[in-house]
Amino acid sequence: MAGNADPLSPRAKLAVTAGKAAAAVSRAAGRGSGSVIGGRVALKLEPDLLGQLAQHLDVVLVSATNGKTTTTRLIAEALRASGPVVSNALGANMPAGITSALAGGSDAKYGVIEVDEKYLAGVARDTTPKAIALLNLSRDQLDRAAETRMLAEKWREGLSGTKAVVIANADDPLIVWAASSSPTVVWVAAGQEWKDDAWSCPACGGVLQRPGDDWFCGECGFRRPAPSWVLNGDYVLDPHGSAWPIHLQLPGRANKANAATSAAVAAVFGVPPQVALERMGEVQAVAGRYDVVNYQGRELRLLLAKNPAGWLETFSLIDAPPAPVILSVNARGADGTDTSWLWDVDYGRLAGHPIFVLGDRKLDLAVRLEVAGVDFQVCESVDEAVGMAPAGRIETIANYTAFQDLRRVVGN
Repeated sequence: MAGNADPLSPRAKLAVTAGKAAAAVSRAAGRGSGSVIGGRVALKLEPDLLGQLAQHLDVVLVSATNGKTTTTRLIAEALRASGPVVSNALGANMPAGITSALAGGSDAKYGVIEVDEKYLAGVARDTTPKAIALLNLSRDQLDRAAETRMLAEKWREGLSGTKAVVIANADDPLIVWAASSSPTVVWVAAGQEWKDDAWSCPACGGVLQRPGDDWFCGECGFRRPAPSWVLNGDYVLDPHGSAWPIHLQLPGRANKANAATSAAVAAVFGVPPQVALERMGEVQAVAGRYDVVNYQGRELRLLLAKNPAGWLETFSLIDAPPAPVILSVNARGADGTDTSWLWDVDYGRLAGHPIFVLGDRKLDLAVRLEVAGVDFQVCESVDEAVGMAPAGRIETIANYTAFQDLRRVVGN
């Protein structure tokens, strides 16, 4: 528990110092924040460092295919009502990045940690979390990630018997399957827009029936659990039936779902929904996502979408035609090098928008748009696209490294 901190071992202190030095060298060389290399150096010197850094914290882990970074930020803001928080708020979500983040939080009471899906079970073992939030699972980084059912199975095995309170999305069958091995689960009706990875029963392989908002397997009886927290329009209903308004500056239904889950997590730590949601309402942008920036005399809104489920949610945010849209796709290591997922996205929804296509894999995207029957123009640079775009705020949608490229260009 927080407050009963044993001091770090001498070896762990040395590892933290060495990690910070490596990070400083990396920053000085212009190679980013240095958090990953710093964490790697520190873990080499003390493999148990993550566990030692977490021992004095009440830890929350957040994992999902979409919404991890935003939900981590919302939970962190909510818990600050109750004490200092350390968090990997910029999304370095593998063990090295998590270690770096915690090394900077010696005075914190809470650790709010975003975790890459592949590493969840291991990080849970190392950090002994008090709460784990599981939001959704869908296809992503096809060259790297396991098939979604296999990933859900790994979570199910890794979290079996955990002492943590698991806060899980009752509307995603894969999440329900993954969480069902945990002794204490708080179910949240957070919704599921993208259903194409959850038509078969994760328990037996049968076809899931989906009447209305419900779902169940007609063959083995696996079914949607009764939620105790419910997202209902612009409100979240708590377990007592009280409705609390959600006033976010972040746009879209998906972020209301993230807020509902975050309110359920905050309640585990004694932060009331009203206080938690008020604090979440102060968040304007998360690591550049949703920011509106001025560039070359134009307004650009920066939106991140990394996989089919993310693109589907993002399309619901953009202004109606004829709002101009810039789409940028890369396929570097952090994105996943397989772009076949483009064919799972319904780009027909962009019909009527002037579309400008950028990025390392702009031709892959161009072929996809051609088949979708959507008009577009391929551009060599952001400047060219902005110069060609008709009047109105420009909606820019990019996958992970393309989003970082875009932020560097527009100065965000």
